[in-house]
Amino acid sequence: MSRNAKINFLLVLVVVVLAVLPLAFGLGDHKEEPFAGADAEAETAITEIAPDYEPWFSPLYEPPSGEVESALFALQAAIGAGVVAYYFGVHRGRRQGAARAAADASGPAESTDPEAAEPGSEASGSGEPGSAAGAGTTAGSA
Repeated sequence: MSRNAKINFLLVLVVVVLAVLPLAFGLGDHKEEPFAGADAEAETAITEIAPDYEPWFSPLYEPPSGEVESALFALQAAIGAGVVAYYFGVHRGRRQGAARAAADASGPAESTDPEAAEPGSEASGSGEPGSAAGAGTTAGSA
């Protein structure tokens, strides 16, 4: 097992333990809603501390049910994950493109493709005068 595989396995194990631990120990069993969000917890705490507190503003949109609210939250999380994944994909693509450009600028690499190794073939990029990659000539000019 490689070092990366061990690290990935340990990370997955930690995530599973963190997800199962609260359920196994019954954390939150004494509450009416054991997995309520932070907003509900804050509202309860404020109501206990200052019962006459008036909110400064009200929500612009109040979902009709908890299921719709959960669906909107999941949609928001999915869009955020997509944005982050897009950023990392673009960053990786640019890094790979820069590495390829640097490799091309340093000279042609040895190819393991037998067709590319044939002299005079268009895929070889040998730079010979008869090839398509040679001296700025194209197949139609001569």
